[in-house]
Amino acid sequence: MPSTRRAALLTVPLLGIALLATACGGSSGAGAGAKPVGSDRALLDAARSGDADAVRAAIERGARLETRDGDRRTPLLLAASRDHVEAAEVLVRAGADPDALDRQHDTPWLVTGVTGSAAMARTLAVAGPDYTIVNRYGGTSLIPAGEHGHVGYVREVTTNPDIDVDIDHVNDLGWTALLEAVILGDGGEDHQETVRLLLAAGADPEIADRSGTTALQHARQRGFDEIAGLLGG
Repeated sequence: MPSTRRAALLTVPLLGIALLATACGGSSGAGAGAKPVGSDRALLDAARSGDADAVRAAIERGARLETRDGDRRTPLLLAASRDHVEAAEVLVRAGADPDALDRQHDTPWLVTGVTGSAAMARTLAVAGPDYTIVNRYGGTSLIPAGEHGHVGYVREVTTNPDIDVDIDHVNDLGWTALLEAVILGDGGEDHQETVRLLLAAGADPEIADRSGTTALQHARQRGFDEIAGLLGG
């Protein structure tokens, strides 16, 4: 991973776990695609259920951090997708990869935009994820967060100095997080606040979709008067 923050993880209390996992191939790509057996299965099950103690025990028994389930999801991705923050913290401290892609082109970091978990975002930011990796729609984590009106998550991502997501990234549909908040949102308080936060963070309201329609024009068309007001209309 490109970030130097990953190196800092070696100073945490789980140094012994991290070294043991590395010695067993846990944090390397070797064997990551092999069918999980024994402690690997235990680690996947523990991450899926959010049992942090069982996660720690499986790592201590030599489970590979990057072992995969049938959908190529790693333990960290399973924990992140279910918002099991404590289990994710154990995995991050042990050196788990926040950029490991599954069959749907999701990573542990990318799924936080879908779940909207600010706590998980903070946990994974410590691991130094690659914020330029995009999902199967060509979007960053901030775009589905805008769609769903995940206010706390959008606030975390746009204000946390350790998180560097391109606020004006355009996905394969031609939409930014701001456009998705208007086009796919319901115009309610959560989406209003989402728009407010994105604008405060510097989102460009003049970026139009592929038809040339701006967020303001979409807001007017949908009768979202409050959002239109925020966008200058």
